[in-house]
Amino acid sequence: MFTRRRTVRIGTDRLILRPPQHGDFRAWTTLRAISSEFLQPWEPTWADDHLTRKAFTNRVYWAQRSITGNTAVPLFLFRRMDEALVGAITLDNMRRGPAQSGTLGYWIGEPHARLGYMREAIEAVVHHAFYTLDLSRIEAACLPENTASRGVLEKSGFKYEGVAQSYLQINGRWRNHVLYANLRSDRRGRTDVGLA
Repeated sequence: MFTRRRTVRIGTDRLILRPPQHGDFRAWTTLRAISSEFLQPWEPTWADDHLTRKAFTNRVYWAQRSITGNTAVPLFLFRRMDEALVGAITLDNMRRGPAQSGTLGYWIGEPHARLGYMREAIEAVVHHAFYTLDLSRIEAACLPENTASRGVLEKSGFKYEGVAQSYLQINGRWRNHVLYANLRSDRRGRTDVGLA
């Protein structure tokens, strides 16, 4: 049986968000390599083959299957002015039925950090999740000391909900994470607790 491949493309003022393609390998591996010290404190331990073409090919196929299966929306962020890859964002763990929710994860290359790209991408993906995918709740988590990530979530309309103990293995250790959520119909008002 033939399955029609779904495509996702989201545009913002400065970015184009689209799924990874095989031709993105060199841009991806270069950006990840030059940003490794910047990224690794906040991510799961990289596998030995993390930056290889084979690992990237698997990532591309996973993205295609996830979008077709309606379980995740993995997107690369490209700057409009020069088509440079600046990072990635994934709406993952999409749950339907009574939950209608998903989990947001993202990374930005070190040369592109603190320029507002991730806030632009998060707001675009949340809008897509609410009004195209009909989700009701988007969740995100980050390490308590990751003030940049906490700040971008709060500026993008996410509200602090609490702490999850030993939530994910980050850089080889089980780590607590602060939890945030953005609701399509949010009447909670501000709940930020500061970035201290």
